[in-house]
Amino acid sequence: MDEFKCVESATLFTDPESKYDLWLRAFKYPWEAIPNIERMVRALMPKLDMALFDRKPGDVYVAKTAKVAKSAVIHGPAIIGSGTEIRPGAFIRGNVLIGDFCVIGNSCEIKNSVIFGHCQIPHFNYIGDSIIGSYSHFGAGAVTSNVKSDKSPVSVKVGHDKIDTNLVKFGAILSDHVEIGCNTVLNPGTVIGSNTNIYPLSSVRGYVPGNSIYKSQSEIVEKKR
Repeated sequence: MDEFKCVESATLFTDPESKYDLWLRAFKYPWEAIPNIERMVRALMPKLDMALFDRKPGDVYVAKTAKVAKSAVIHGPAIIGSGTEIRPGAFIRGNVLIGDFCVIGNSCEIKNSVIFGHCQIPHFNYIGDSIIGSYSHFGAGAVTSNVKSDKSPVSVKVGHDKIDTNLVKFGAILSDHVEIGCNTVLNPGTVIGSNTNIYPLSSVRGYVPGNSIYKSQSEIVEKKR
């Protein structure tokens, strides 16, 4: 249906610099990739140039140019890209792909997620069962909520319609160049288009169009160019 084209993988992810767009666009909707993240990460491992990566115990591959603090904990399978910085106290829980030149900061927790290149998730953030597009940034304390309180399957609201995902665990899908304000909660099934800013202290759910400013659920305005 055309009204749902805005949340299709081919619409949301078009960054020519990304290494992972083609994988993601194999799925009509990007959340369909979430149960397949472990398989994707393991499929990538044999293709890595081992002159550029170190293999750690537990199927953890870390680029030689990445910086990983001694107090960071990384469980595999996981791939950490070139130039990425994993800061003290970060916890990577497995089934994680982090692209090049990212920052995963103090007390951040990442599980079963793909984080495209040049993302900053630097302070007290939780990312679970999510896909974060290139050049996106999370303010301090902003999190993805990946399970509904009643544990029922997550749906994605687009306008007045809903798409059933049949996923009990599904956090958020962010396109490229998304800015998330401090202490924001992205509720299960949140999908945000590219070049969008979310105000601090927001509670976001459903689809937020690209090139917009999210002030509240009832006030989403188009960016002025």
